[in-house]
Amino acid sequence: MPALWFSLLIFLCLCYFSMAEAEPVTCSGIVTMKYRYDKISIADFGAVGDGVTVNTKAFRAAIYRIQHLHRRGGTLLYIPPGVYLTESFNLTSHMTLYLARGAVIKATQDTRNWPLIAPLPSYGRGRERPGGRYISFIHGDGIHDVVITGENGTIDGQGDVWWNMWRQRTLQFTRPNLIEFLNSKNIIISNVIFQNSPFWNIHPVYSSNIVIRYVTILAPADSPNTDGIDPDSSSNVCIEDAYISTGDDLVAVKSGWDEYGIAYGRPSSDITIRRVRGSSPFAGIAIGSETSGGVENVYAEHINLYNVGVGIHIKTNIGRGGYIRNITVSNVYMEKARKGIKIAGDVGDHPDDKFNPNALPVVKGITFKDIWGIQVQQAGLILGLKNSPFTGICLSNINLHGMTGTRSPPWKCSDVSGAAHLVSPLQCSELSSAQQANSCSNY
Repeated sequence: MPALWFSLLIFLCLCYFSMAEAEPVTCSGIVTMKYRYDKISIADFGAVGDGVTVNTKAFRAAIYRIQHLHRRGGTLLYIPPGVYLTESFNLTSHMTLYLARGAVIKATQDTRNWPLIAPLPSYGRGRERPGGRYISFIHGDGIHDVVITGENGTIDGQGDVWWNMWRQRTLQFTRPNLIEFLNSKNIIISNVIFQNSPFWNIHPVYSSNIVIRYVTILAPADSPNTDGIDPDSSSNVCIEDAYISTGDDLVAVKSGWDEYGIAYGRPSSDITIRRVRGSSPFAGIAIGSETSGGVENVYAEHINLYNVGVGIHIKTNIGRGGYIRNITVSNVYMEKARKGIKIAGDVGDHPDDKFNPNALPVVKGITFKDIWGIQVQQAGLILGLKNSPFTGICLSNINLHGMTGTRSPPWKCSDVSGAAHLVSPLQCSELSSAQQANSCSNY
């Protein structure tokens, strides 16, 4: 009998460890999901979810109540099923915005009274137009302990009116993001659908401890600059389990623009991107091109991309300054891509003519491994800068097949050093020497 119990104990232990191993790796623990005992509904403030009534006063009144009553543990603002049309509104600390299944928060398309805010100091001006910028649809500045979640309700930016202004060149200021957290910390965004953003979808900037998980982000492939998630001069960011299909980069890490980003000097660091899939005419995972404050310690893994312009794109330019270092991308599958991997120092525009052409970015310690692609028109392009070569570029176990089987145009490289192992089609000669292989062990 003791032997039977011992065998059963061993079996249970093995089952426990097998289950533990099966649990997906996550970085979401950097922010704890808070339970809010105090709950209110937007309907309590007169909101009507008929898709016609403008509910701006209701949203602002509800958030004013949360901000000024200071309930212990914060307050949950419940959005019941229905379509709630509203102008832009600000969030406050210690709150949860909870969208029920079938709930839609929809932006009005009246752009005439859309509030303006100052340009980001690390950009020096609006990203599209000189001067200020339109505030994001849902905005948070200097707040903390905030959750946006629910039962896969929708936040809809109704961005087509803004896209048309961009196409017709009638924009006066830079278009609004769908959601922006500025100077904020301890933020969770999960289980929500974001669609039709006027500009970038989710933009944490000068912020820390950000978790974005189980989200869907959608915009037409021809919608201009509708990046999915753009961590910008932010640290400790966890992006996991997302589906993104937009008109621009799915995830783009940034840190300021030319002389303004250099002067502001706030890097993006410690960013994890995991289990993201989607499609875009631009990049799947991008770093840049605005990297003047520096980008370091970025780890991306288990990425699945379909119908993309560039699978993995690291991009910078003269005048950017800053650095891009300690970047690791692994376990990527891509299908139908113009380019598999691109690292380039000639990408992106400038805010004005005051940039310093001698402010050259430093790019080093870039590792790509375990990447597989089919129907990839060009495997790789790595173009460093003559006066600032890219170093420590390390490729391992990469197979990027062409449109007609395993053949694909060769890699194109210049002003780059590093090493490569098990790369098909064969990598450029600049990444092949044993001496250079030793440099990869430093990163």
